[in-house]
Amino acid sequence: MSNRLARGSILILIGNIIFRVGGFVYRFLMGQLLGPSSYGILSYTLQFQGILQVLSAGGLPPAIAKYVAEYTAIDERALARQTIYTSLKIMLFLGILFGFLMVFFIAPYLAALNPKMPGLLYPLQAVGFIVPFSVIVGAFRGAFQGVIKMEYILATRATEQISMIIFATLLVLLGYSAFGAVMGSVIGFAASAILSIIIFQKYMWKYVPKPEVEYKFSIYEELKLAKKMIFFAVPVTITALAEMLIFAISTFVIAKLLGDTFTGYFGAADPISRFPLIISTSLATTILPAVSAAFSTKNQNLLSKYVSQSYKYSMLIVIPMCIGISLFSTPILQITFPKFLDAAPALSILVIGMTFYSLFAISSSIVQGIGNPRIPMYVLVTGAIATFILNWLMVPIYGIVGGAIATTIACFLIMIPILKMSFSLTNTKAPISFIGKVVISSLLMGLIILIIPNTVLGLILGIIACPIIYLVFLILLRSFSEEDINAIRRFSHKFGPLSNIINKVLKVIERFI
Repeated sequence: MSNRLARGSILILIGNIIFRVGGFVYRFLMGQLLGPSSYGILSYTLQFQGILQVLSAGGLPPAIAKYVAEYTAIDERALARQTIYTSLKIMLFLGILFGFLMVFFIAPYLAALNPKMPGLLYPLQAVGFIVPFSVIVGAFRGAFQGVIKMEYILATRATEQISMIIFATLLVLLGYSAFGAVMGSVIGFAASAILSIIIFQKYMWKYVPKPEVEYKFSIYEELKLAKKMIFFAVPVTITALAEMLIFAISTFVIAKLLGDTFTGYFGAADPISRFPLIISTSLATTILPAVSAAFSTKNQNLLSKYVSQSYKYSMLIVIPMCIGISLFSTPILQITFPKFLDAAPALSILVIGMTFYSLFAISSSIVQGIGNPRIPMYVLVTGAIATFILNWLMVPIYGIVGGAIATTIACFLIMIPILKMSFSLTNTKAPISFIGKVVISSLLMGLIILIIPNTVLGLILGIIACPIIYLVFLILLRSFSEEDINAIRRFSHKFGPLSNIINKVLKVIERFI
């Protein structure tokens, strides 16, 4: 089982990276092809697409994964199979309902609400066609996760991303603008749904076999099972929606007050600023079960070690990455979104907020891992409300920079309480000294960046030189202990050809210590 879990974790990490990188490639291509105005319409539409998908899924994919795993483990085959069927019925109903509402009611209302964004109606209506396919994919991915077959999730994600990028590009080139970009997503989810059904029919019954005696569930029993799953899923849905709104509200307010072009600029800064979250969210996914296991066995030493190391090693990468992106915002946009250079000031501020959100993501996983799943939900809901208020006050004054400032402040506000709770609830001492040295080294690296020309050539020079400069400052400040070096060495073999380089660097650090 441990090997399956380890293999599954690696595969889901790869899937997350594919999802992030694929999403960025999609946005990069659409930004190049559409220009700021049409890309602003697409950015607004994508935010509503995500919200509608969360509502339609109803938080059920994690519930499917949980109960399929539980019922399979105790050999309740009939319940495991019925969990999948019942969830699929609920999600299909919600998907069709929300799709219908989007096409005929929500999209026309939002288009009328945003007169500064002409051409918004058809892309929003196209979102309604995504939802039924996305809920099918979500239900089957939950089932795949329940039997720890992450390669099936990986296959469906890759199919979704590749199909979406190819067809969106073709449709935009054919002149369908933002509507074509959204229809590319429709085709991507449809292809993923078809593959999910094929995989499920062909392979899944090996892992969720038929019971020896076929059992037919009554309507009452199925409703009881549905109620159980919905009660589990509601907090998941609220948490997911609140998390999405923290990032989406700025787009909505900018669209309402400033129009499509400025929404496009902000939409270019947003995906780049979130790039450091690949590190923190991947670590957050990994740390949750580890913290849960240590807490359940009352192993305080191991729990403290996991908590401390998760903060230390994530911030070791995230903080300098965020500072580097902030200071090199203009050349980064020159390479990725050359038509959106006015987004540079917003990107410089927004990416700093991702440092705060990274700390929130890790703290949230730790708090959830020790049995407090509702605490992050309450913090996120409060953060979403604060994000709206701050945006409504700041966007009219500072434009898209105001949106970036508002999001950054909101990320800071949600970080503080959850960070304190993670250390208090786990009875762990914060690694203040190590993270302080990381911050100092990152800021010193930032001073060096200010000397480098703020051009594409300067960015290339910075990518080569800054990691070395940053590491030198860390060594001079004696940031690493022998425990840190041993921990890094234990994991260095997972980096393939880079492991030899990492070990050589570790030997240099050891000599200095």
